[in-house]
Amino acid sequence: MKSYLNQALPFFQFESWPDDGRQNHAIFTRLGGVSPAPFDSLNLSVSVADDKANVYANRARAFALFERDNDSLVHAHLVHGAEVARVSRTQDGRHVGPVDGLITDKPGCGLTMNYGDCAPIFLYDPVKRAIGLGHAGWQGAVKDLPGALARAMTAAFHSDPADLWAGIGPTIGPCCYEVGEPLVSAVNQSFADAPSLFHDNGGPRPHFDLVEANRRRLAVVGIHHIETPQICTACRTDLFFSHRAEKGKTGRFGVVLKLA
Repeated sequence: MKSYLNQALPFFQFESWPDDGRQNHAIFTRLGGVSPAPFDSLNLSVSVADDKANVYANRARAFALFERDNDSLVHAHLVHGAEVARVSRTQDGRHVGPVDGLITDKPGCGLTMNYGDCAPIFLYDPVKRAIGLGHAGWQGAVKDLPGALARAMTAAFHSDPADLWAGIGPTIGPCCYEVGEPLVSAVNQSFADAPSLFHDNGGPRPHFDLVEANRRRLAVVGIHHIETPQICTACRTDLFFSHRAEKGKTGRFGVVLKLA
């Protein structure tokens, strides 16, 4: 990912994606907003105990990067599942769902979601001119939200997975993601070569590689171009919110993916 950190509103973009002017995206950090601790400062979620006036002020700042506001982007009611909805600008300002994936081929349509350790999943089809955005924590990885997002784009837009560009945003890394049941059993039941997704970090419990799990889900459907993050949200609470590292007392960082 390439960073734009020397800005009033820091953000990241995928470095490998085509610079063709047909899509625009941003992964916002926790910096540049108005929320007080423990939601400091660019909390974009109303699902935590931050004052809603702060959240909407933060959204106004972030979405202005795309010349949009809260009511001119499509939101999702996230539930840690694998359902995907096809949307257009008629859903601007609405929380569609419950779903964990949104897809569109409508020019000007922008998608947004919020995260606090789960993996942001981005898809871009430069051939069919379509995009997809998803939310995949361990339950989404087990239920194959990344694959469902790609298959939905194939079904709706005739996207060829070989044409898709994928990006996985900052998420909790295996360095910090110590896990137990029911995650271990669910992963063992749903992934081939599941043991390789667990790391022994010298502690009493294994550590789960959520990035690699989601990468495998994308690869198995035929996606070749996959950019993965080098940032662990739990390690970098100076840059991102982490539900795990901050023991639930934190905000959510947001992303936007917009079709030109």
